[in-house]
Amino acid sequence: MRARPAIEGLYAITPDVADTAELSRLVRLALRGGARILQYRNKTAAAGLRLQHAQALRGLTREFGTTFIVNDDAQLAAQVDADGAHLGGEDGSVAAARALLGNEKIVGVSCYNRAALAHEAVRQGADYVAFGAFFSSSVKPDAAQATVQMLKAARSELNVPIVAIGGITQRNGAALIAAGADALAVITALWAAPDIEASAQEFSTLFSRTKQ
Repeated sequence: MRARPAIEGLYAITPDVADTAELSRLVRLALRGGARILQYRNKTAAAGLRLQHAQALRGLTREFGTTFIVNDDAQLAAQVDADGAHLGGEDGSVAAARALLGNEKIVGVSCYNRAALAHEAVRQGADYVAFGAFFSSSVKPDAAQATVQMLKAARSELNVPIVAIGGITQRNGAALIAAGADALAVITALWAAPDIEASAQEFSTLFSRTKQ
């Protein structure tokens, strides 16, 4: 069986950009800067545009050797041969996603600030879990608050990669890596940066520096 890609490093979640060429341009900068995982996330685009976006990003991530995850939609992930899918609380079961994607693909699950949800996701076969928001987030201002202490406890109890999300920057991300986060999921601090490639490089350096 082919090994699944590792979940580690900068986990870039796409911005809401409708134009496929512009979205691809921005993503290329992040991948050049060292993003290890790219998640395609768009809650508002029509199905045809989502397919166009996902196909373009699948091509880019193959070019850079970057893991490609589709948010919310295991069927779309299967359609474009993504590396996996990420499931939120209303996105169906791990088993349903696995049936669509097969055993070699990645299934990740949002667990917010609930350790019990993470344990259940792992029991069902999730390949990684995500906790957050750890800090104030402009993308999800009303998100449940997760703590560094909770992350440390989860790291001692779970044997799968942990992704941290929510208001993460280069200044506050090191504490999450030190507490046990394998990957940092980032939106605003990456795409709103004046230099996206440099921002991605800073996050990548954060991992190498914190784990020395």
